[in-house]
Amino acid sequence: MQGKIVKGIAGFYYVNVVESGLYECKAKGVFRKDKLKPLVGDDVKIDVLDEAKKKGNITEILPRKNELIRPAVANIDQALVVFAVARPKPHLNLLDRFLVMMEAKGIPLILCFNKTDIAKDTSIEELLSIYSTGGYQVIFTSTVEEENIDELKKLLKGRLTAVAGPSGVGKSSIINRIQSNVNMQTGTISEKIERGKHTTRHSQLIMIDNESYIMDTPGFSSLYTNEFEKEELKHYFPEFAPYEGTCRFHGCDHVHEPGCAVRAALEEGKIAESRYQNYLEMYQELKDKRRY
Repeated sequence: MQGKIVKGIAGFYYVNVVESGLYECKAKGVFRKDKLKPLVGDDVKIDVLDEAKKKGNITEILPRKNELIRPAVANIDQALVVFAVARPKPHLNLLDRFLVMMEAKGIPLILCFNKTDIAKDTSIEELLSIYSTGGYQVIFTSTVEEENIDELKKLLKGRLTAVAGPSGVGKSSIINRIQSNVNMQTGTISEKIERGKHTTRHSQLIMIDNESYIMDTPGFSSLYTNEFEKEELKHYFPEFAPYEGTCRFHGCDHVHEPGCAVRAALEEGKIAESRYQNYLEMYQELKDKRRY
């Protein structure tokens, strides 16, 4: 039988088979030998061990169209990256690392800034300026005031979307607003450190309707861009693209080379300072990696 993994927890994988239901499965040992781990979103083949108890074994993982390590998911159509406008203040370096990871994987992305009901207009304008320049699709929401929730639903229609972001930004509240099948546990914000408590402990696939799914993924706190070389990094900052090939030197990495068109655009305010500084930090990390 063939189905899709909708949840994985503690070595058990829950596989949804159309017209047959949900099966609790273990992965065969051959996957461990091949260092291949089933992921939520995987299309798999299973052997049914007990039809009455809906138990089985995963025997084959079908080819993936994409795969992420953190969050650990496969076969997604797009990512919905959620940060808060305020409380907690968005960690732009972390956000830019996630955007780079999505760009490197070729996964379309929607950038959602939540909690507009407690945000200042200047903060909203600043974030819109930073990320719309890069061509990102940006939406601002408030689950308290239902702002742009219907618009968000339209963006998710007919797609399998991975929802990701740090803890405390309102991911669970957003998911509760866009579907009614699962009322997720929502966390509280620590007044002292303004950092959310983790409320999602495993990735799971949630059906919005017959053709739309969302993957809620555990909160993340750090991301490292170490899967590619430093020369590739510039290609994952979309706002650099208009200036590629116009620098004085061919193969310019936009770091310290004279006659750099990207740095000129930065000075003219056409590229956000925070984006460029985060690019330099990631570039240096990749450069240091090569030394070891």
